[in-house]
Amino acid sequence: MAVTINGTTGVTTPGVSSSGAIATTGSAAITSAGNITGSAELIAVSYNETYVALSGTTPTVNCEAGNFFSLSTTGNTTFTFSNPPASGTAFGFTLQLTAGGTHTITYPASVDFAGATAPDAPASGETDILVFTTRDGGTTWYGALAIDAAG
Repeated sequence: MAVTINGTTGVTTPGVSSSGAIATTGSAAITSAGNITGSAELIAVSYNETYVALSGTTPTVNCEAGNFFSLSTTGNTTFTFSNPPASGTAFGFTLQLTAGGTHTITYPASVDFAGATAPDAPASGETDILVFTTRDGGTTWYGALAIDAAG
């Protein structure tokens, strides 16, 4: 089957079925949906995270849309996290939060911060970097302030 690799169409790859699934050595496969399945080791030459700019005072962090999000606040802000992978699959994302003024920040109740207390919102004009991770489909998110007052 002919596939497109790095913009070149017509590359014939052994092990590529007519359904678009690409079999690799070992027991891994890349499906036509772009998912890698199996138990073989994956070594990436390059890895890119998907960036999403958020806006508004009720932004939704959609886990299917990216894994690096940014927001410059315009008022008191309440976050929602949506579409995490199913339980048993780990997922994490980074949030770059810049204060556009003196605002309160509210995270979903499912977020567990150290000491059960969310970090203070960044001061006006400052940027904080936060990280969040889950392994149970978003039932529990672990959140941490990675960088305080980055900018």
